[in-house]
Amino acid sequence: MSDNGPLQGRIFVAGHRGLAGSAILRELERRGYRDIITAPRDQLDLTDSRQVAEFFAAQRPDVVFLAAARVGGIHANNTYPAEFIQQNLAIQCNVIDSAYRHAAHKLLFLGSSCIYPRHAPQPMREEYLLNGAFEPTNEAYAIAKIAGIKMCAAYNRQYGTDFLSVMPTNLYGRGDNYDLQNSHVLPALLRKAHEAKIKGASEFEVWGSGTPRREFMHADDLAAASVYLMENFRAEDIGEFINIGTGQDVSIAELAQRVAVTVGFEGQIRFDATKPDGPPQKLLDVSRLERLGWRSSKDLATGLKDAYSDFLARFGVPVRGSTAAPPVAQA
Repeated sequence: MSDNGPLQGRIFVAGHRGLAGSAILRELERRGYRDIITAPRDQLDLTDSRQVAEFFAAQRPDVVFLAAARVGGIHANNTYPAEFIQQNLAIQCNVIDSAYRHAAHKLLFLGSSCIYPRHAPQPMREEYLLNGAFEPTNEAYAIAKIAGIKMCAAYNRQYGTDFLSVMPTNLYGRGDNYDLQNSHVLPALLRKAHEAKIKGASEFEVWGSGTPRREFMHADDLAAASVYLMENFRAEDIGEFINIGTGQDVSIAELAQRVAVTVGFEGQIRFDATKPDGPPQKLLDVSRLERLGWRSSKDLATGLKDAYSDFLARFGVPVRGSTAAPPVAQA
C-alpha cells in the first residue's frame, strides 16, 4: 500500500480532460493520491502505438484508468462510424497492451452501456452481452467497446494481469460536451433550454418522440465507483465486466421537463418524431455492484443543478434577448 492510499505506485489517467477522466482525476485527488500522471492529446496521441509505448516506457505507470475514447450521441455515432470504431480500437489496443508490456499491475477500462443488444431485457444484466442484435446507430462504437472488454479478459487469462472492465450508464456532469451535433442527449438539452431561455423563445426542440427511457449518472458518481472497485477488488472478483449505474431511468420527455425546470425555461417543449429515438429503453441492472458495497448517491435533480452551474461557469451567461450561442465545447 502506498502512503496515499490502497492503489500502489504511479497512476496514469488516460483521457483526463474528458467527462469521465476529469471526474476520476478529481476523485483520486480527493482521496489523497498525489503521484498521478496525465498527458494532454497534443503531447500524447493514444491512437499512435509508438507514442503510447514510448510514454509507458518512460513514465512506468503502475495503475491505469483508461477513460480516453471517441464518444458522442446518436448523430455522431451514426454519422462517423468509421472514426468511432477505428479510433476506439486503436486507443484500447495501444493502452492495454502497453500496460501489460510495461508491467502496470492494475488497469480499469471504461466501456459503455451501448454494448448491450437493442432489445435486451430490462434492466440489463451483465450476462445479456452478445445475446442479440446491436442498436444500428451505435454498432461501431459498441463493437469497439466489446473488443476492449474481451481484450482485458484475454490478457487476464493468458498473462495473469489484473485488468478490470466497467460499463457505465449515460454520464453527464462537469466538463461535458455541449456541441449540439455531437453531444449526448442530456448536455444537448441543457444547452437548448438555456439558449431558448436567453433568447426569450417560446419553445425548444427535442429529437425523437420523447418516449424512450434512459438512465443518467453524474460523472462524479462514476468516478467514485471506479476508484472504489480498483481499491478493493481484483478482476476475478467482478468477472469479465460489471455495470455501473443508478438503477433508475426516466423518459426523454421527463428529462426535458426536468432540464427546463433546472434552467428556468417556462416555454413549450416540442418533440421531432422524424428524428431517431434509439433503443426504447436502456437501464442497467446494478445488483452485482451493490452486492460489492457501492451504490450511487447523487440524484438527478442535484446532478442537473451541478451540471448547469458548470455550464454557466464555462460559457458565461449572455444578456437576456441575446442571440449569441455559447461556444461549442470540445470533446
